[in-house]
Amino acid sequence: VQLQASGGGLVQAGGSLRLSCAASRRTSSNNAMGWFRQAPGKEREFVASIGWRGSPVYADSVKGRFTISRDNADGKVYLQMDILKPEDTAVYYCAVALGPIATSRFDGYRYWGQGTQVTVSS
Repeated sequence: VQLQASGGGLVQAGGSLRLSCAASRRTSSNNAMGWFRQAPGKEREFVASIGWRGSPVYADSVKGRFTISRDNADGKVYLQMDILKPEDTAVYYCAVALGPIATSRFDGYRYWGQGTQVTVSS
């Protein structure tokens, strides 16, 4: 199973980026999808998740700034990141969950992408 994340890059604080992740339609069908991130020297942390039928869930640190969405026809999930801060700098990973309900639990995910680097300069 391959998850291909893209859209990372270098941006100034206050700027925006849009991450994309493509999974096969069969892999993502009926399953929630999510984004996690890992900064240097830190553990991987939850960012956002969206269920098969919607109902997104966000980490408090990104609420009001990030928006997760998905295209079930194409098996894609997106993360629109606005008002970026230097503390958002990390490698961002997309993942496909074990079930249809959005979850912040790391062990709730079955498949993981390879990660895309996001760097926010001050």
